[in-house]
Amino acid sequence: MRSTTRPLVQIVNAERIVVLGWGRAILAQLAHPLVAAGVADHSTFARDMWSAFRRFRSTVRAMRALTFGPPEAAEEAARQIARKHSQVQGVLREPLAQFPAGTRYSAHDPELLTWVHVTTVEATLIAYECFVAPLTPAQRDQYCQEATAMEHWLGVPLGTFPNSWQAVLETITHAWQNGIVTVTPLATGLAKRVLDPPHTWWLTPAAASWRWLTVGLLPDWLRQAYDLSWSARDEQRFRLFCVLLRSLWNHLPNLIRQWPEARANWPLPTPPGHCSRSTANARVSL
Repeated sequence: MRSTTRPLVQIVNAERIVVLGWGRAILAQLAHPLVAAGVADHSTFARDMWSAFRRFRSTVRAMRALTFGPPEAAEEAARQIARKHSQVQGVLREPLAQFPAGTRYSAHDPELLTWVHVTTVEATLIAYECFVAPLTPAQRDQYCQEATAMEHWLGVPLGTFPNSWQAVLETITHAWQNGIVTVTPLATGLAKRVLDPPHTWWLTPAAASWRWLTVGLLPDWLRQAYDLSWSARDEQRFRLFCVLLRSLWNHLPNLIRQWPEARANWPLPTPPGHCSRSTANARVSL
């Protein structure tokens, strides 16, 4: 009989709902001027609804392969990421924040990969705590430690990515306080496409919900940097929504909650933070 002990990164990433945190991650990533330049020059996600969907589907597929797939699937996903990254390189044609015109950027740059990594890890854990269950400080550290396995798949030197929750937060705070991360007009324009992706009229309610959830998940500093309004009433409604959604989510069957690859390996243990599904802690960590 196989053990039901699983890496925490698999337990967290198994929940489909955590992808709702990716909007927070993307807006944080675009706040790095070199990331924004790379996206503007080489990505088509903002062109139309189909392009945005294809980008999302590709990212989800890669996450599932790297988290749950057999070694050959993970290796193929890593090769595809490497090929895409090799195409994302260029030179700033005009200054962006503290980066002068002529600054080169590359998606293989360990510094940029670190920024994308830490913002994704942070947003994933925030979404998990909002919509699934709270985590202990030790569990957050465990997830961050396990997530450093991405160093291998992305081809960066071991020890590049922060391996604790505190180190993740310090990396983000340092980048913001030192002006490395600055929301530029380019980032603002791209963020508008993230918050209001091209869509047909019948998807307007879904698009509006996506925007509200994404803005609600943002930290105050990022909302202010993007000049996104968010009142105390909005915050109260958002927290109540999280409590209700978390209660509903934890009563759904695994068939709905979890990715097929996560269910196929072996049954997941009780998610971290649960005493039982019916008595999930109502705390929201933002």
